[in-house]
Amino acid sequence: MTNDHVPSSEQPTMLIVDDDRPFREALAAAFTRRGYEVRAVANADDALALCAEWVPERAVLDVRMPGLSGLELLRALKRIDPNTEIVLLTGYGSIPSAVEAVRAGATNYLTKPAEPDEIEAAFRSDLREAREVRDARETRTDAVSGETPSLDRANWEHIQRVLADCGGNISEAARRLGLHRRTLQRKLQKMPAKR
Repeated sequence: MTNDHVPSSEQPTMLIVDDDRPFREALAAAFTRRGYEVRAVANADDALALCAEWVPERAVLDVRMPGLSGLELLRALKRIDPNTEIVLLTGYGSIPSAVEAVRAGATNYLTKPAEPDEIEAAFRSDLREAREVRDARETRTDAVSGETPSLDRANWEHIQRVLADCGGNISEAARRLGLHRRTLQRKLQKMPAKR
């Protein structure tokens, strides 16, 4: 059954689902300031209960949560309304899940932590802009801390950019990086080195 978006006001609507309470509340506050009608919950069950009466135009979902995963929630939200735009937020260890989510209908995915500007750019499917926002933020952070990202970290970020440029296609990204597909998959399963 497909529901039409029925916002309670003229504001665009956004659902945020993340089990990290401080992050969830900070995102909700940021998007409320940007003019969204925001509802934020900690898990997929609460999100689905909420969406029985209120269908958001946009949703930001964490991939890894207790209970149903963000990927399972994505599929359920798409069954409720295929027009809901969804951005998945993933930790470094679950990029393959995020790629699968894009194939399942997600508008985009970002690695955490993600800033509101990055998320809005991702909703526009503008990964290049989202990366530029993140790069600028990381450059400012590095300038303030006086630290240079490690070689492992820089390598990880390069892999992520190539993967995003390939629309999440691991085989194509491996070809462009000059790696065997399985080698790239192993690299994606590992956490990047700390700065």
